[in-house]
Amino acid sequence: MTPLAIAVAAVLLTAAVVFAVLWLVERARRQRVQEAREEREWDRIDRELEVAEQAGRFRIIGELGDVAVASVSRVVSQAEGMRYAASSDPEAATRSAAALETTARDALADLRRLQNAAAEGERDSAPAPSLHSAGDLFRVMREAGLEVTSTETGERYDLRQGAELVVFRILQTSLGNALDHGGPGTRATVGFAWTADGLHVTVEDDGIRAAARRAGLDRDGVDKATAYSAEDDLRAVTEFVEGPDLNELRDRVALYGGVLNARSVPGVGFSLSVVFPALRHHNGVHGVPLR
Repeated sequence: MTPLAIAVAAVLLTAAVVFAVLWLVERARRQRVQEAREEREWDRIDRELEVAEQAGRFRIIGELGDVAVASVSRVVSQAEGMRYAASSDPEAATRSAAALETTARDALADLRRLQNAAAEGERDSAPAPSLHSAGDLFRVMREAGLEVTSTETGERYDLRQGAELVVFRILQTSLGNALDHGGPGTRATVGFAWTADGLHVTVEDDGIRAAARRAGLDRDGVDKATAYSAEDDLRAVTEFVEGPDLNELRDRVALYGGVLNARSVPGVGFSLSVVFPALRHHNGVHGVPLR
């Protein structure tokens, strides 16, 4: 090998080494930039989730505050009535005192819920919605394209105002999510089971199958398009489903002693179940006040 060839080879080798070093440096720089960009994106997502969570908590606090104010107002009204009755009818005053005690305990329960919600973490001027508003909610959702049906078993009993509000929010959020994720034509079934053991509310939808139906598939085609595996079933049973809306619902339900379970149903859609056990007397669902 001639000296010239050796020199050329050395130059080429040096150039290759320099090029490789520069390439590695540039690659490392781009990777750092990408990692920094991803980190900023995750920080942004975390901030948005935190803001959404706080906004949900503020809504809960605002609504609980409205309920507490209404409860205290009833205490004041009953106290005034008892004062007037005491001078003319002692027995009526005694009955009023018993009613006042019950109302005061209810007000205390509402105030404690408000305190708990504030400690852990837009208020409408319109009257708080209740179960009587469920029919209007179903009508609005049907007009938006959601096929809503409801079933009810057992004998319905009275709920406290705050508990009714929680149940309404369960329906509102669940049906709204069913329409958002499943799209028009999604079928949603709402179930109420009133028993001596408590109140059980369920909302189930077939958003996955609805997407296949919108594609124009027949029954067999829908079944094939929504096929799933045993692994999908296992994942659905074991995964913990969360999100800003669901986390807010969990907070609301927990304030009334309830338990919320949410899961995807492979090949079908989504299922949400909320139970308010009768044994948890502080939940306000059964008229037993928080002590």
